[in-house]
Amino acid sequence: MYKSLPSFILAFHGCDESVKQKVLNSKERLNHSKNDYDWLGHGIYFWENDPERAIEYAELLAKHPERTKGRITQPAVIGAVIDLGRCLNLVESHSLKIVKEAFVNLKQKMYEYHKELPNNQAVQGKTDLLLRELDCLVFEYIHENNSIHQEFDSVRGVFWEGEELYPSAGFKEKNHIQICVRNPNCIKGYFDPLDPVPEYSIP
Repeated sequence: MYKSLPSFILAFHGCDESVKQKVLNSKERLNHSKNDYDWLGHGIYFWENDPERAIEYAELLAKHPERTKGRITQPAVIGAVIDLGRCLNLVESHSLKIVKEAFVNLKQKMYEYHKELPNNQAVQGKTDLLLRELDCLVFEYIHENNSIHQEFDSVRGVFWEGEELYPSAGFKEKNHIQICVRNPNCIKGYFDPLDPVPEYSIP
C-alpha cells in the first residue's frame, strides 16, 4: 500500500563517450549487465543522483579494462530519467524480508542439489565486498521464482563503501545508492548532464 516511490528519479551511468553519443542519439540502448558478481543482480546500472560517482567509475574502468566488457577510452557520464515502477527497495523492511526469505529458500535448494553457495568477496586486499556472487545469485533467485509477487521492474540498494570519513564515523567516503533497472521501459529518457552556472546556487 505504501511501497511506491515518488514519480521519477534522476540517475547516472558511467560509460565511454562513444556509447553515450549513440544512446543520446537513439542509435542504441544501454545493455544489461549480466556478471555473476553484480551487486543487485542483472540489469542496467545507475548511480542515483550522483554524476560524480558515475564519472569516477568510468575513469576507474578506463584504467582497468579487464573489469568491463566494453572498453572505455574516453570516460563519460549519461543521465537518465527513471520511473522505478515496482521496485525491490532495499531501504524498506518489506523488501528486505523478501531478500532474507529468498536466501533461506535458495540455501535449501542448493543443499538438496548438493551444491555450495558462493561467497561475496573483497579484492586486492580491500575490505569492501566488491565481488558479490552470493548477493547476485539471491536476487536472480528472487526474479526467477517470483510467483507470489508481481515481477520487479528495478532494484534499489544503499551501500557503505570506502574509508570512514573520520575515526569511528558512521559514514564512509563512497557511500551511494545504486539502481538496477531490469525493465528497460522504466527508463523514460536520457540526457547529457549540464555543468553548473558558477554565479548561481544549485537548488
